[in-house]
Amino acid sequence: MKALFLVFHGFLAYNGISKKIGYQVDGLRQCGIDTRLTYLKIDENNVHYRMADETVIESYGKGFQAKIRKRICYRSLYNYVRNENIEFIYLRYDHNANPLLILFLKSLQKLRVKVFMEIPTYPYDKEYKGLSLDYQRILFFDKCFRERMAKYVDYIVTFSDHKEIWNRPTIQISNGIDFSQIKIKQNNNINPNLINFIGVATIHPWHGYDRLIKGLIEYYKQNAIADKVYFHIVGEGVPEIMNYYKELARQNNLEDYIIFHGPKFGTDLDNLFELADLGIGSLARHRSGIYKIKTLKNREYAARGIPFIYSEFDEDFENMPYIYKVPADDSAININELIRFYKTNHFEPNAIRASIENSLSWKKQMQHIVNLLF
Repeated sequence: MKALFLVFHGFLAYNGISKKIGYQVDGLRQCGIDTRLTYLKIDENNVHYRMADETVIESYGKGFQAKIRKRICYRSLYNYVRNENIEFIYLRYDHNANPLLILFLKSLQKLRVKVFMEIPTYPYDKEYKGLSLDYQRILFFDKCFRERMAKYVDYIVTFSDHKEIWNRPTIQISNGIDFSQIKIKQNNNINPNLINFIGVATIHPWHGYDRLIKGLIEYYKQNAIADKVYFHIVGEGVPEIMNYYKELARQNNLEDYIIFHGPKFGTDLDNLFELADLGIGSLARHRSGIYKIKTLKNREYAARGIPFIYSEFDEDFENMPYIYKVPADDSAININELIRFYKTNHFEPNAIRASIENSLSWKKQMQHIVNLLF
């Protein structure tokens, strides 16, 4: 079977979403599906393209007109699907429902192409709370057209526990891991009085890192500090959020303990994980109305072999001895409790990783998709 993995954006080497999509494509291929990846690209001359692997499907030109055309022009994509005899499309939804996308999906139905649409996070409306007018406009149009769009989708792929979304049946899977691409932690902490937390994300309000920062503020107000605790924040994020975090650190003289590394990947990221003792997952998914989710980051921490904390319900980890749950509220994180959790348990990286190897590979997760194709 020939398949197309369809995304509506480009890729960055350090971006976790970009990596995830590559792993999903590989997972489908490992399941025996002949899969091409179609995405948007901007070259060094600022020319915009729609690509299928390394083949140019369409050139949209430059400037504002190109930015619009690549969002609304689907004729070349339709022709590619028809000419290449594509039988299955896995579409990663980008909150971009519109009449022209609906027409494209309707035309695929006439070709008898099966369409599965992944919604990376659901529900997501509250994620737009407090964002600019441009973002509110995106959500407005999304709400206008998404249910009509879903009529032309066979299944919606979700990482939530919803059985139905927008009147369409769902396939419930977990975020997976390509274990061959993630290096396991090699070195254990040799200084028992120095503890490194690490949070790796494209940072949004629902990551809730402010809760940990406020916890560190309270911790360092104590008179007697037995342990030095550092928080390494890796990644970029919403500018207002990043500025707020940095200002909290500055105002409380914690700039030596809260370190903003910016985006990292490859060896640089591996080296930071060698320092890390405890991973920081999402601490505020409740802010976007989500209490159950299977986040990619939790799985990456487990694949690295480090213990981690989070606040949501994640059924793949709830009973694991290497996770620490914090309340799903906006309270400051109790750093003394995290230190106690870390020091009173022995964490073996190989054992942590082994606990998910048989269930959370991308091949295993994408097989759930493939099973519904035949």
